[in-house]
Amino acid sequence: MNFRELTPGVIGILVRRGADFAAAEDAVQEALIEAVRAWPGEPPRDPRGWLVTVAWRKFLDAARADTARRRREDLVDQEPPPGPAPGADDTLQLYFLCAHPSLTPSSAVALTLRAVGGLTTRQIADAYLVPEATMAQRISRAKRTVSDVRFDQPGDVATVLRVLYLVFNEGYSGDVDLAAEAIRLTRQLVTVIDHPEVAGLLALMLLHHARRASRTAPDGSLVPLAEQDRGGWDTTMIAEGVGILQAALARDRLGEFQAQAAVAALHADAPTADETDWVQILEWYDELACLTDSPVVRLNRAVALGEADGPRAGLAELAKLDTTLPRHTAVEAYLHEKAGDLDTAAHLYAEAARKAGNVRERDHLTRQAARLNSRQRRS
Repeated sequence: MNFRELTPGVIGILVRRGADFAAAEDAVQEALIEAVRAWPGEPPRDPRGWLVTVAWRKFLDAARADTARRRREDLVDQEPPPGPAPGADDTLQLYFLCAHPSLTPSSAVALTLRAVGGLTTRQIADAYLVPEATMAQRISRAKRTVSDVRFDQPGDVATVLRVLYLVFNEGYSGDVDLAAEAIRLTRQLVTVIDHPEVAGLLALMLLHHARRASRTAPDGSLVPLAEQDRGGWDTTMIAEGVGILQAALARDRLGEFQAQAAVAALHADAPTADETDWVQILEWYDELACLTDSPVVRLNRAVALGEADGPRAGLAELAKLDTTLPRHTAVEAYLHEKAGDLDTAAHLYAEAARKAGNVRERDHLTRQAARLNSRQRRS
């Protein structure tokens, strides 16, 4: 039995019965501990109903003991009779609650992993490489922030999707694979909300995740997309992602995640890097630029333009952008190399390495600079 899949629905039921979010989440965590102890020997016929019953009693026990919150004592006599848990699925509202606009992105991600994902505080802390106490404080503050939010307030799908994409982009560390967890949660979201952008995000995650095994060499170093072994890509996952994307695009309600997924699908469809359809990719970046006006999109569009129309065209487009953008210097180095200006490219790769946000990226860019310097010495 996967406890984590039951968690959001049980929390939702408790909130609808009158528990505030923080108290409901605490009660469900205590019920899960009881389930771990009790279920291996004799699993219940209705696991969700069992968790609801135990969690509600845990909540009531806490309410009785909390003399500072006497308003909760009015709920003591309201315990429903035993029986199957209600069929209504509150998972979607729980997503909205965890992605509340009053939360910072990092707090929204942590709360989503805890309440919707069912991860422990220690697992989340390990994934983010921070002390457990630090993560516990972050989650506690987030729970307090949303405790007074009404559960029936309309939510913003776009905010939920951004939070899930943040989870996905964290990758993985510790014993929790956050990329895989984001895919699991997005699959769950697809079942409770019919929206082409939700499907677009799932397609995007699948198409990126399908290339994961080829992104790093055995020594842990980064492997650029053009140099990846395409035989190591997960073709089943690619086919699923493309199918989901095609169905979403057919609804003619284009959004940024669908457009990003279309770019990823074109990369996945190319048998070799040289056969990549850069003209179509450039067209999708034009669509993305209209949808988001994001500087990052414009940076990626400069790369696509450099591939489709030549590196000088890409450099001219790049010159219009803010030079402090992340990866700006690395993109400039790449386009100068394609244009044959190897001295400038080597210098820019070294500069980009100094600005890199992580060790793998820094090491990759340093190797690029060394490669060009070595090539220049030999010529």
